[in-house]
Amino acid sequence: MSDSKRSFVSQLNIFNKENYSFSTSSAKVEPTVSNDQNSDVEAGQQFVTQLDQGEKRLGLFSCIGLICNRMLGTGVFAVSSTIYTLSGSIGLSLILWAIGAIIATSGLYVYMEFGTAIPKNGGEKNYLEMIFKKPKFLITSMYASYVFFLGWAAGNSVNTAVMFLTAGEVTITTWNQRGLACAVVCFAFLVNSLSVKTGLYIQNCLGIFKIVIVIFISITGWVALGGGLKHGYKTDNFHNAFEGTENATAYGIVNALYNVIWSFVGYSNVNYALGEVKDPVRTLKIAGPTSMVFVAIIYIFVNIAYFAVVPKETLRSSKLILAADFFDIVFGSSGKKAASAIVGLSALGNVMAVVFSQGRIIQQLGREGVLPFSSFFASSKPLNSPMVGLFQHFIVCVVTILAPPPGDAYNFILNLISYPMNIVNLAVSCGLLWIYWQRRKGLIEWNPPIKAGVIVTSFFALSNLYLVVAPYVPPTNGESVYQHLPYWIHCVIAWLVFGIGALYYCVWTQILPRVFKYKLVTKDILGEDGFWRNEIIKVYDKDIRDDSEKEDNDSQNDVIYETENGELSKVNINNKVSNPTTSNSD
Repeated sequence: MSDSKRSFVSQLNIFNKENYSFSTSSAKVEPTVSNDQNSDVEAGQQFVTQLDQGEKRLGLFSCIGLICNRMLGTGVFAVSSTIYTLSGSIGLSLILWAIGAIIATSGLYVYMEFGTAIPKNGGEKNYLEMIFKKPKFLITSMYASYVFFLGWAAGNSVNTAVMFLTAGEVTITTWNQRGLACAVVCFAFLVNSLSVKTGLYIQNCLGIFKIVIVIFISITGWVALGGGLKHGYKTDNFHNAFEGTENATAYGIVNALYNVIWSFVGYSNVNYALGEVKDPVRTLKIAGPTSMVFVAIIYIFVNIAYFAVVPKETLRSSKLILAADFFDIVFGSSGKKAASAIVGLSALGNVMAVVFSQGRIIQQLGREGVLPFSSFFASSKPLNSPMVGLFQHFIVCVVTILAPPPGDAYNFILNLISYPMNIVNLAVSCGLLWIYWQRRKGLIEWNPPIKAGVIVTSFFALSNLYLVVAPYVPPTNGESVYQHLPYWIHCVIAWLVFGIGALYYCVWTQILPRVFKYKLVTKDILGEDGFWRNEIIKVYDKDIRDDSEKEDNDSQNDVIYETENGELSKVNINNKVSNPTTSNSD
């Protein structure tokens, strides 16, 4: 069966051998999709970008680990009580977990379709650039601001610190919590910087550990349901499971679903490092669905286990981590300490995975000349790792951990990290629908090995539209996540972060070129590290005039660009480039 005829359901079936079989044909054809890049169609697979030739350090197992480690953070251990409280009933909370899994699965296939078409480092940055070509550099600048100023690993660094302090029976204060959180993110930075293989090994070990723990919790829950715990203990939570649903509010459901979806964040984690993946198409086909199906099932089973053991009163009042209450009931006080250590290690694995991917996004932005001092951020020296990008994210996380006071400000920053992600997902999914429309009109060729399809992509787009709009629904019954700040403040500031990127675009691509009389043009180059990048070059008006006066035979250094009146022009950059924003090597 060809890929073009393979349904979404058959692609999701991890036991379908046809998903992992590939043509042995080595024929290459010239594609019709091009963005000043050469494209390859090899072995029946279409790529709309040159394939990276750098070291391939990520195999199938490591990719599954990257996805599971990112998704299995602290979410399923911590937010189940919140989701139950906001939804009002056991039955509705389980339905919300199932809805979150469906949304995440649709998102997985949207990202896998883009990933198998553009198998290079950078993730959604590459996809947004392909979709929103004009104004050139605008979407890149806005995305760069989103990545550069948000400390994704900060939240779980704090969770790791809290859990380790609890396990050690140490009194938690503001500063020992913050100090240990900084140490956690520093550890993740150093390990991923000094040795990529060691970082992956630790991530894989923590991933295996987390999988064992969630399976253990699931089995314990089924034992409880069967009356196998001491004295046959179990709750009656599943009797009249939808009791209390009538108390749920629109604001409560919105925030409950946000917590669920946040627990599934990470399904696109491999996309940020696809240029380093061995056989990226086959790896995505296996790693993505395998990880998602496992995590979705295990999340439902873990919640069933919680509800089988933890009384409703404890579910409503749980202030720490629900897994700790679960272990306390089943195994006593020693179990609560063990649970804290377990959740701490789980959160550490998430921090490792987040830092790994975010450092590579920063490096890719540097490779393509988007950031100031791009050659600095693009470097892989001295240890063949994105140390500078990792260090930048480390600094942002430390500021996020230390700067805000306890209470509203800290909750505000954590919410600020999650909301822009839904904006990006909305843009990516709507962009894929636009590509489908262009393909239907015969304007482009688009035939990646994995396809989400119009229905699945539309569902993902509508889901993210809901998640973007719904937080503006006013809270009721004192359900606001803040004590003093407006409930909508993180949404507004999120748009401001993107606005900073737009302002940077105006200065970088509009004001400065007009003042100093140059144009920004791009050229694809293969760096010494084996990874392709779009080098953004300043070409001054004098160079353009000189080039128009004589014919240059060295056409491989010609750059085609669009003039202000919409016409195409050409300039030869050989020995003419003044002040390039990036260099050809690291």
